[in-house]
Amino acid sequence: MTTQALPPPANAPAQEHLYSTDIPARLDRLPWTRFHTLLVMALGITWLLDGLEVTLAGSVSGALKDSPVLAMSNTDIGLAGATYIAGAVLGALFFGWLTDRLGRRKLFFITLFLYIGATAATAFSWNFASFLLFRFLTGAGIGGEYTAINSTIQEFTPARYRGWVDLTINGTFWLGAALGAVGAVILLDPTVAGGELGWRLCFGIGAVLGLLIMLMRLWVPESPRWLMIHNRPEEAERIVADIERHYRERGIEVPPLQAPPLRLRARDHTPLREVFHSLFVEHRRRALVGLTLLTAQAFFYNAIFFTYALVLTDFYGVPAAQVGWYVLPFALGNSCGPLLLGRLFDVVGRRIMISSTYLLSGVLLGVSGYLFEQQLIDVTQQTVAWMVIFFFASAAASSAYLTVAETFPLEIRALAIAVFYAFGTGLGGLIGPTLFGALIETGSRLNVFYGYLLGAALMVIAGTVQAIWGVAAERQPLELVARPLSQAEDPPSNL
Repeated sequence: MTTQALPPPANAPAQEHLYSTDIPARLDRLPWTRFHTLLVMALGITWLLDGLEVTLAGSVSGALKDSPVLAMSNTDIGLAGATYIAGAVLGALFFGWLTDRLGRRKLFFITLFLYIGATAATAFSWNFASFLLFRFLTGAGIGGEYTAINSTIQEFTPARYRGWVDLTINGTFWLGAALGAVGAVILLDPTVAGGELGWRLCFGIGAVLGLLIMLMRLWVPESPRWLMIHNRPEEAERIVADIERHYRERGIEVPPLQAPPLRLRARDHTPLREVFHSLFVEHRRRALVGLTLLTAQAFFYNAIFFTYALVLTDFYGVPAAQVGWYVLPFALGNSCGPLLLGRLFDVVGRRIMISSTYLLSGVLLGVSGYLFEQQLIDVTQQTVAWMVIFFFASAAASSAYLTVAETFPLEIRALAIAVFYAFGTGLGGLIGPTLFGALIETGSRLNVFYGYLLGAALMVIAGTVQAIWGVAAERQPLELVARPLSQAEDPPSNL
């Protein structure tokens, strides 16, 4: 169980370093323990922050419209949502590139610091332009978090737990949504803080949580897989050996190694030409699947969730200060979906589960949209409908991130997450909130129904693409799902 330098091939450049390592196999064989639980809590809580931010944007929309300082319209609310998404897109691309070059650990501190500062600054917005700027920077921090966090969790989690863990973590988005909803209801109450002060205090919730998360992450080590491919095998070996030592000290039996060692060529970074060749030439079919999945879920989620409060207030007459209560059952359905269905993604398989959750979500949205347009459901029934739809849609959306995180080579994992998140969210997430804000502004249920049909069609298309070309990555080591770019050819028989 060692990482060992190997003599380079006779025709290799003089500066090339070749070594053999069993670090991935050692990480994949580990039983689940307190180490993994604490790691997931410290890192996966990023999704909670995003849920908090997105929910706050919806829950305080009524207060933002009534604010004497901001005086936002429905279209402005949609634009603010799109601005947050734009920040997330650009932040994901920039910080994703840095994450693959500088390391997972550095970047999940940098991006969290940016998020804390930006969301705190949002509370002090003095006009609409400043509000948009701070929402953009908040989104940039969250987008960067996604790339650093998802890649780190993927690289530490044993292969047999990877699907369930990834989906469950993504489901914590809705714990943040519930927190944001309750916080908005309490703080917007005139007897507590009221509209103008209340919405400002709401954005302070994220800053406080971010500071607590910063402390939780201090003990998290760098990803041994990242160190391994960036010519720092000794550090990777020390981290893995320390993890294994805790197993021995607690008397936990560790299964024997099953996979052979990897032979890797050391590198400091991966050239962008090689990145794009891998993403769009060598793995172009996987790229199509990832782009389709993320685009569909981004439009589906962001269009509906950034503007759900407007539907409740404009079409059902729900008071703006009470909107948060309707988020709670909505958040319950979303959080239960990944938790209850997640294990099936490892047992039944990725291709079947991803495609079926996408298809079900699309069909159910189309049906509920028709009932909404025909005024056949009241506000309670509308909330129940959303709860059922997003039980499946939450698992579907989470599986999109799982797909792009595990089906591309280790050296470009964070950037791959960033690229497809950026493309998918840019296409679906930027257009969705703005389009739906404008459709709701017309006051026509038929126009809103057309928007729902568009979201439903995108989900059905994505489910079909996954069913045809999806990768069966369940219970497989990351290095087997996608061969590392730095992996050397199999050794000759005399080695």
